[in-house]
Amino acid sequence: MPDTPALMSGWVHIGGAVVLLLMVFLIRSYQQRIDEVRRLGSDLAQCDRELQVRQADCEQIITARREMEAALHEQQEFFRLIAESIGEHIAVLDLQGRRVYNSPSYRQFFGNARQLPGTDSFADVHPDDRERVRRVFNETVQTGVGQEIEYRLIRHDGSVRYMASVGKVIQDKDGQAVRVIVVAHDITDRKQAEQWERIAATAFESQQGMFITDAAGVILRVNQAFTEITGYSAEECIGQTPKLLSSGRHDAAFYAAIRHSLERQGSWQGEIWNRRKNAEIFPEWLTISAVTDNEGRVTHYVSTLADISLRKAAQEEIQQLAFYDALTRLPNRRLLQDRLRTAMAASARSGRQGALLFIDLDNFKTLNDTLGHDMGDCLLQQVAKRLLACVRDRDTVARLGGDEFVVMLTGLDRRPQEAATQSRIVGEKILAALNRPYDLAGSEYHNTPSVGITLFGSQQDAVDELMKRADLAMYDAKATGRNTYRFFDPQMQAVVTARAALERDFREALQRQELFLCYQPQVDRAGRIVGAEALVRWRHPQRGLVSPAEFIALAEETGLILPLGLWVLETACAQTTVWAAQAGREEFTVSVNVSARQLRQPNFVEQVLGVLAKTAANPRNLKLELTESMLLDNVQEIIAKMTVLKKHGVGFSLDDFGTGYSSLSYLKRLPLDQLKIDQSFVRDLLSDPNDEAIARTIVALASSLGLEVIAEGVESVEQCDVLAMQGCHTYQGYLFSRPLPLAEFEAFLQAH
Repeated sequence: MPDTPALMSGWVHIGGAVVLLLMVFLIRSYQQRIDEVRRLGSDLAQCDRELQVRQADCEQIITARREMEAALHEQQEFFRLIAESIGEHIAVLDLQGRRVYNSPSYRQFFGNARQLPGTDSFADVHPDDRERVRRVFNETVQTGVGQEIEYRLIRHDGSVRYMASVGKVIQDKDGQAVRVIVVAHDITDRKQAEQWERIAATAFESQQGMFITDAAGVILRVNQAFTEITGYSAEECIGQTPKLLSSGRHDAAFYAAIRHSLERQGSWQGEIWNRRKNAEIFPEWLTISAVTDNEGRVTHYVSTLADISLRKAAQEEIQQLAFYDALTRLPNRRLLQDRLRTAMAASARSGRQGALLFIDLDNFKTLNDTLGHDMGDCLLQQVAKRLLACVRDRDTVARLGGDEFVVMLTGLDRRPQEAATQSRIVGEKILAALNRPYDLAGSEYHNTPSVGITLFGSQQDAVDELMKRADLAMYDAKATGRNTYRFFDPQMQAVVTARAALERDFREALQRQELFLCYQPQVDRAGRIVGAEALVRWRHPQRGLVSPAEFIALAEETGLILPLGLWVLETACAQTTVWAAQAGREEFTVSVNVSARQLRQPNFVEQVLGVLAKTAANPRNLKLELTESMLLDNVQEIIAKMTVLKKHGVGFSLDDFGTGYSSLSYLKRLPLDQLKIDQSFVRDLLSDPNDEAIARTIVALASSLGLEVIAEGVESVEQCDVLAMQGCHTYQGYLFSRPLPLAEFEAFLQAH
């Protein structure tokens, strides 16, 4: 076994060495750690220094960025303010025209509620302009060159605005187009102003004359119409004043009133008389309007003038047509009534009497029928002149129509007796004047008047009543032999009352079937009854039989002739059907008188044909009798109606032939079947060579025209024999029978 102490000593030495080594190792390790810590500290210090440097750099970067952001924000705000303040609409579009950006003004233009980004900018362009705008946009994208263009945009509320735009292409770094900036501005006001300028220019050169003066009234400009109206060219007017046109017809007060109106109201219009360059004075309608500046100061006057010469002439013509008779230029009924109302009111106030003289020319119809309407018109014109010469200037001479005149006298004596004497003197003066011969186209003609006179004064009579009184007095003058004057007699009122009662009763008679037909036979030379004339009669419940002379004229005046004529036609046609059905009477004709008012009805032909159809009457058994007086007006229309009925078989007879306007010019054109010799020629056929010659001429005329002829009013065998010798072989009159009621006429037929 080894030596323990030595061994232990060795282990001690070894252990110490190990400890020493361990200590050295530890010390070295600690030193290394210290060095590492020192190095780490140094590194940390270096890092800290670097961090401080980098922190400073970051702060600089952050500060710079903040400054850049602030500058950018400032620029954006500046851009926004510019975009909003310049009044232009700015839009950024992509290459397809879609909106990328729009300035606030654009959004306000379309409406704040609308989202614009991403929308198609072309969709808001007016359809008529859209393709043109799209083409210009594409050209701008392709060429990079912007073009200015005008077009219309439609806003969200449907309104249309005019726009002017120009585009600018934005390119990338490679020079490729990426965006288009469009700057647009609203030119609607300009467009409207241009339009108004064109309108104003057109208006200035209108048909109305126009001239513009400065505030002092110096003419600055005139249009072509002004030159045409006044005769003065622009060179002759410019620098002058409107006094150039003064006619001298207006006084200083008139022009002062114009200036006063311009000062107070800024305008004046009215009728004024001016003078043309050729010295002709003419009426014009002048309108003057003042033009003021922002401070209300007058800078100019704009005047328009229209030549109203034609209008004034037309007004005078209308006045003439409305209130004056076209033939004589005398006041007509309307103006007379107006003046009469005024005169009656004045008479009531003053107590002075007035008078109304109703004048009717005797036998005037004969003149018209024999010499023609031209001669009648010539006579009326001469009568008008003579009447005017019989009265004072303050009196009135009027023509009511036809041959009726009225003279109104005013300011007569307060005492009715003296006023009547004054009226009588004028009446006698009129009789003397109108009895003098007239010169009608070189021929001397005599005519007389009948004058009715009535007074008016304080009594409150109606105008129509006064006219009726004068009319009644005139008829009294005619009844007493014509060519005289008569004053109104209150007893004449009884006549007026009786006539009114007759009219009322006649209206009721039509309803109560108080009318009936009588038939007067028409006989040939052999004594055979070949037809009959239907004649209407009236059996009044109290008065008994009323003369046709009374109620036929009444029916004509009141228009009741139309329902009366229709009733007669229907009744006669119904009876014709009965007689034509009897053996041997197939050609029996019934003659029915037709009035002028019936014939003038537009539906007269249809009415006759309707009655024939309703009664099943053969048109060949109906003969319509016309009078010559119907043929004075609208002859062509009457011929047309007769021709249509004639084609259906209806016959026509011309009644009272020879008493009216017997003109061969119309006679040969009328589709007649028969002429009827008037009883006035037959009555004195045996004693008056003239009547005999007239009857013979009518028969010869009828024969030459291929017409039948019948004589009415035959009362003796001798008359019948003379007519037969002349060639007339059909007769009607008391020689054969008076007009008979239906039952008596049928008995007469059976007996013959």
